[in-house]
Amino acid sequence: MTRTVYVNGEYLPETEAKVSIFDRAFLMADGVYEVTSVLDGKLIDFDGHAVRLERSLLELDMGVPLSRDALLEIHRELVRRNDVVDGMIYLQITRGAAADRDFVFPDPEEVPQTVVLFTQSKPGMADSPAAKTGMRVISIEDQRWGRRDIKTVQLLYPSMGKMMAKKAGVDDAWLVEDGYVTEGTSNNAYFIKGNTIVTRALSSDILHGITRAAVLRFAREAQMTVEERNFTIEEAQQGDEAFITSASTFVMPVVEIDGVTLGDGKPGPKALRLREIYLEESRKAAI
Repeated sequence: MTRTVYVNGEYLPETEAKVSIFDRAFLMADGVYEVTSVLDGKLIDFDGHAVRLERSLLELDMGVPLSRDALLEIHRELVRRNDVVDGMIYLQITRGAAADRDFVFPDPEEVPQTVVLFTQSKPGMADSPAAKTGMRVISIEDQRWGRRDIKTVQLLYPSMGKMMAKKAGVDDAWLVEDGYVTEGTSNNAYFIKGNTIVTRALSSDILHGITRAAVLRFAREAQMTVEERNFTIEEAQQGDEAFITSASTFVMPVVEIDGVTLGDGKPGPKALRLREIYLEESRKAAI
């Protein structure tokens, strides 16, 4: 079935959707994005993604072209038109398409921003088989630009990291800078020791994950201790469990780091419980 997508105010068949070759996201990676999950036909953590989107736009001196209510309506309309039960909605906003390529930003009064949204259907995504077996990760050097707190479309190095992991025969990579783990290629990273969850503190070094915020809140409510601090690969390897979080994977157990098996090599009970809690509570709050 041909998807219906949204491009600059219009709902179109994906085969008819077009963006200018002069769009600055294409030429300069000058754009931001968000991915909102859909479970049972409803949006998960929409408000958190909308707030972060606005922050990303403002940090890059871009305008906010649509109100939060308008964005919500577009998301819901795409879910309806594409009959999405489980899946994701990808949203991208760019600085627009000037008349020609130039490093200097175009005048926002003359060049409208580009707004694109499309759906990705992922039946049964909450029941991913990977959650039952756990992920294996390697560590690689973090060579991204310094403002990782802005969710830009500059995803070349994370893509390269995923390809390094694939070549190594594992599932993903954790990025390391100055000896400490920052995050995964497209997710936040954690390990568990006893009753304590350790994860990198928020700063410009990592993306301020929407799923991260919810999971840490649920963890504290479940009487777990949360330490937000720098940690090394070696510390994580000595943990009882590890996991990642993202909008598309929710809470995903990690069972091996750089060839070192954690625990008995199976997803740990605390990570699995956090996944269960997150899915339960997120479904209750979905809109």
